[in-house]
Amino acid sequence: MPLTIIIFLIILSVLVLIHELGHFIVAKLLKIKVEEFGFGLPPRAFGIKRGETVYSINWLPIGGFVKLYGEDEAGSGRPQVKSQKLKVKNLDRTFFARPVWQRALVVAAGVFMNFALAVVIISYLFSVVGVPVPGDKVSVSEIVKGSPAEISGLKPGDTIESINSIKITSSSQLISYTKEHLGEKLTLKIRNQKSEIKSIEVTPRKEYPVNQGPMGVAISQSYSIVKYPWYKAPFVGTWEALKQSYAIVLGLGSLVVNLFTKGAVPQGVAGPVGIAQLTGIFCSNINSCLSFAGMLSLNLAILNVLPIPALDGGRLFFIIIEAVTRRKVNQKVEGYAHAVGMAVLLGLIALITLHDLIRVFTGQPILPK
Repeated sequence: MPLTIIIFLIILSVLVLIHELGHFIVAKLLKIKVEEFGFGLPPRAFGIKRGETVYSINWLPIGGFVKLYGEDEAGSGRPQVKSQKLKVKNLDRTFFARPVWQRALVVAAGVFMNFALAVVIISYLFSVVGVPVPGDKVSVSEIVKGSPAEISGLKPGDTIESINSIKITSSSQLISYTKEHLGEKLTLKIRNQKSEIKSIEVTPRKEYPVNQGPMGVAISQSYSIVKYPWYKAPFVGTWEALKQSYAIVLGLGSLVVNLFTKGAVPQGVAGPVGIAQLTGIFCSNINSCLSFAGMLSLNLAILNVLPIPALDGGRLFFIIIEAVTRRKVNQKVEGYAHAVGMAVLLGLIALITLHDLIRVFTGQPILPK
């Protein structure tokens, strides 16, 4: 357990560091003054100043921050010092005084870095380790006693070549065809483990136990490991990251719907406690741990890009409003919005953490079966 916590903190630290490094690099490139680059949240443990920037380590290892000159703590972009006491050259280096496009780039850089990290990890795994790709063979893995499958003579290990002369290439195709012909006698062409071809007849049941299926058989799809060359891996990795991001968005939507309609956290959603548990499950080796870190990085990117006040997406939302209306958003309104957004986020994290703790103490599995 202590090792799991250490690995979890290391992964979290790397993801946060990459995220904040995005803000830091873009701000530096645009000559915006960076007052502090902090790992963790205050109070400060120690810091060292290099040039005009303080690089600090803080006591709470649950985040990080980049403090830009001319950006208040709420993220509304109001200079913290009186403008009449500043020279013009100093005002030019504030985040607040920069054009909309520059501020948008700085804010979006953290999200981009987390997405890019996920793409790099996925591309590496696709190139070096390989990815399982569904094959075109469907095999019998289990037979229920007394079921039509057992009566017909099907055995575990048999490969189903065709049904009624229709070639079977996927599990979903087999399931779909079977349900369309309930109560009808079907002719299956199978290849047994001795590579012998046989034809058998089976009649799928119209009524059957929920956990069995019409034929009373468990099936599995064959898989092969495919490795992509280094020059193709980044493109395949980017597409895979986009598909996973879409799945994450759907999951977040399910979370919101469940909270408002059922007042409950859906199974499979995890907070800090749950993620620490998942670290112990997925980090059995370096490659699976990298895959897990890539998924977390995508989650962090998607969460931060949402237009929620207090997050990067919320700050970007106000910048877009300014770009469209050509007027700065009232600083007090934006400040209050970020404060409320932070309170809501903390409340949501507390709710999910409570859900995680209840699950832990009641012995419920973290992953849905």
